[in-house]
Amino acid sequence: MGFKTGWYVLYVYPRSEKKVHEYLKEVSVESFLPQVESVREWSDRKKKVLKPLFPSYVFVKVNSSLEFYKALSVNCASAYISFGNEYARVTEKEINQIKFMVGDQNISNAEVVNRRLPKVNEVRKINYGPLKGLQCEIMKVDGEHKIIVRIDSLKQNIIATMPFYAFESTNSL
Repeated sequence: MGFKTGWYVLYVYPRSEKKVHEYLKEVSVESFLPQVESVREWSDRKKKVLKPLFPSYVFVKVNSSLEFYKALSVNCASAYISFGNEYARVTEKEINQIKFMVGDQNISNAEVVNRRLPKVNEVRKINYGPLKGLQCEIMKVDGEHKIIVRIDSLKQNIIATMPFYAFESTNSL
């Protein structure tokens, strides 16, 4: 497995994503921890909390082999995700799509889906917000319109709810 610059996926101990993200900042390694709002419910109250979109994953941008090993050496980091003999690397475009998704107030119920989703034959362009201009696949689930963002480098998909009025019609695939 050879080193190349770019975004890698660091596997961290369960529920340690925020700590690792902070540790990486302390050692001057660029990282990204996508988080989504979730409602936690107890018997006496409800509270909105931020939870990682990808449990046990922190994205790390490394520019040298020193940074690659420095990120791996922080407390609670376990290993880099790999497929076969290659480390999983995420493209800049995929990172930007994830950043836009978690930053868009019109998007809700974002979740990572590991299973293979069916080929969707409807594509729409988003009309406004941080994702304006993005062509995305949409499907209807339980009466809601869901957008699909495919993260091919991780063999995963993100699905999320977005109001239908945010889309304009475009040609089918």
